[in-house]
This record gives sequence, structure tokens and C-alpha cells, in this order.
Amino acid sequence: MKRQKMTDLWSLLLLLFGSIFMVAPFIWTISTSLKDRRNVFEIPPQWIPEPITFGNYAKVWLESPLLHGFMNSLIIVVIVLTIGMLVSAMSAYAFGKFEFPYKGMLFMGLLGTMMIPYSVVMIPQYIGFSRLDWVDTLLPLIVPGLFGNIVVIFFIRQYLQSAMPTELIEAAKIDGCSFPGIFFKIALPIMKPALAAQAALGFMGIWNDFLGPLIYLHTPEKQTIQVLIASMQAMYIGQSDYPMIMAAAIIAMVPVIIVFFFCQRYFIESMAISGIKG
Repeated sequence: MKRQKMTDLWSLLLLLFGSIFMVAPFIWTISTSLKDRRNVFEIPPQWIPEPITFGNYAKVWLESPLLHGFMNSLIIVVIVLTIGMLVSAMSAYAFGKFEFPYKGMLFMGLLGTMMIPYSVVMIPQYIGFSRLDWVDTLLPLIVPGLFGNIVVIFFIRQYLQSAMPTELIEAAKIDGCSFPGIFFKIALPIMKPALAAQAALGFMGIWNDFLGPLIYLHTPEKQTIQVLIASMQAMYIGQSDYPMIMAAAIIAMVPVIIVFFFCQRYFIESMAISGIKG
């Protein structure tokens, strides 16, 4: 018992030590966003600004198209998650609970696409979207996500195999429930924890995406928030306006923190249920 307590103590100390390196940059970002420009590089550094100013947050809204970037990112996230998650849920339900020819081969083919790096398809995709005259629009960032995500399909399929017995579907069929009725009234509510967890991860992935918007979006008013922050860094780096850049980074971080805060319990619930059968 004493040895176990010592092991737990050392594990706790190790985690606390590691958390310092994770939390410190975040605290420094908040601290810098509340400083005046001339106080950023003070030695020793002041973690609590003196004086504290919130003017950088107002300045970044007034002097940059950050609102456009915020809305563009929000449009992409809402459309892709709403339609893409529904398509992924349907696909996962079909692969998990239906029997049809070449089911295993099709599923393995989809899983095989996960091993293709984005750099391989990046140039062909750009050529295709440029011929469709979609460059400098949000369509290249929205349309591919409408057809689902194989990671989400795989996760929900594994979740359904543990959380939704086949007997439940058979009982619904006997009661006269149609296939769409079974999906929307039975399967979809059961998928809720898994969908919420994957939606939170998808939100963070889409919101923080940088390479795709950087390739396709050129007009500042059409860029997403991450690309705008990067362009602000290039614009203000010579002027050492780090407080303004950090304020923009904090604004971009707020939606991710809110989504994770409300969806964190679904991470634990979905993992616990999907791990019942190993």
C-alpha cells in the first residue's frame, strides 16, 4: 500500500510538472494581450500586467477584418459539421448494422484512404477547384466535408457495435418502424455521445485549420480567422505589436474552449461505452 501511494505521488508530481509547460504559454498569451506594447519585453517578465489594458481587444476588432474571419470560420464549421456529421452517422449505421455485398471491402477501402497524406492530393484538388472557379471562395473548404469523415465513421461504427444491439433493430422492425424511423428515432439518439465527442474534435480541427484556407482564400474579407491572425503577425511583427496579435489569438481560442467545456463529458461517456467490448 505504501509503495502504491509513492507511485501515485510521483505520478502526480510528474503530471503537475508537465502541466506547467502546457499552461505557461497560454497564461503568457493572456498576459501579453493585456499589456501595453512597450511592456512586452520587460526583464524580468511581468506575468501580471501593470497596468492592465483591454484596449488591444477593441483595437484588433477595429483595425483588422477579424470579424469577417470569425464569421467565415463559423460558416464553414456550422455547415460542415451539420451535414457532414449526419452523413457520417448514416454511413456508420449502414456499415455497422446492415449486410450488403462487398461491405468489408468497401469499408477497408475507406480506411485505406486515411493513409493518404494531404500533400499527395493537395495539388490535384487545387487544380480541380480552380477549374470549377471555386478558388477564393469558401466552397473548397465546405464541399469535401459534406460527404462525411472516415475517422468519424469508424469511431461511430465501433460505438454502435457496443451500444446498440441488433435485437433492438429487429424489435423495431417487428413493431412496424421503417428504416429511416429506426435511424432517426433509435440509432441517432444512441449515437449522441459519440457524435458530440466527434463534433467537438471536428470543430477544433476545422476552426484551427490553416493550410486549406491559406491555399484557397486570398481576399482578406474571405479568409478564416487563423489565416487572418497569421497575416496580422506578418503585418505587425516589425512594429512589435504583440499585444494586438495575442488579443486576436485569445479571441480565436474562445469558441474552442467553450465547445470543449460543454462536450467534455461526452468524450468520457463515448469512450467508456465503446470500450466495453474492447
